[in-house]
Amino acid sequence: MKRLIVAIDGPAGAGKSTVAKRLAKELGYTYMDTGAMYRAFAWKVRQGGIELEDEEKLREALRQTNIELSEHEGNPKVLLDGRDVTAEIRKPELSQWASKISALGPVRQRMVELQRAMGARGGVVAEGRDIGTVVFPQADVKVFLTAGPEERAKRRFAELQGQGKQVSLDETLEEMVERDRRDQERALAPLRRAEDAMAIDSTGRTVDRVMEQIMHEIKKKMSI
Repeated sequence: MKRLIVAIDGPAGAGKSTVAKRLAKELGYTYMDTGAMYRAFAWKVRQGGIELEDEEKLREALRQTNIELSEHEGNPKVLLDGRDVTAEIRKPELSQWASKISALGPVRQRMVELQRAMGARGGVVAEGRDIGTVVFPQADVKVFLTAGPEERAKRRFAELQGQGKQVSLDETLEEMVERDRRDQERALAPLRRAEDAMAIDSTGRTVDRVMEQIMHEIKKKMSI
């Protein structure tokens, strides 16, 4: 049976990670969290005190960076240069850094190289912001998953509270709106729906309903 490339794009808080993980598990595919890769490099840049304007040092750091996505007991793991940074890269302050760093040409070029290498054999569910438009424009199934900003902020707020983070809902919404603006307006690989992507608004919808719609499309592609 043909092993597909499934691309799921959309803004923060739309439910991409939840849906992509479940799809990958159901299909027996590799789950590719491209946002985690940008977060990992953003963490490395912050730890190293590298200025975002210093392109020479950024390129040097990229050359010396290895990022692996794996699983341990069913949970996704992010290894940066052999170190497990899964917990560190989920801190709220890294969201804005990852958004800024993902707009830089050398960074995007290197990450796209790594992502395409991972997806070369198919059998992947990749989620991010430019998967169907830039990374895998030839993806077999493309989904643009979104939800209203207030709903997305509530989801992110609940997630952060569950992690014990001290943030307010207003702060979370403000950060989300700012990140949306930056992702949509950046010159390089902006967040947008691919012309051939299926648009799904998850506002008020269960994960099961969203999954059902996407799986219907996947099964059609598998039968071709």
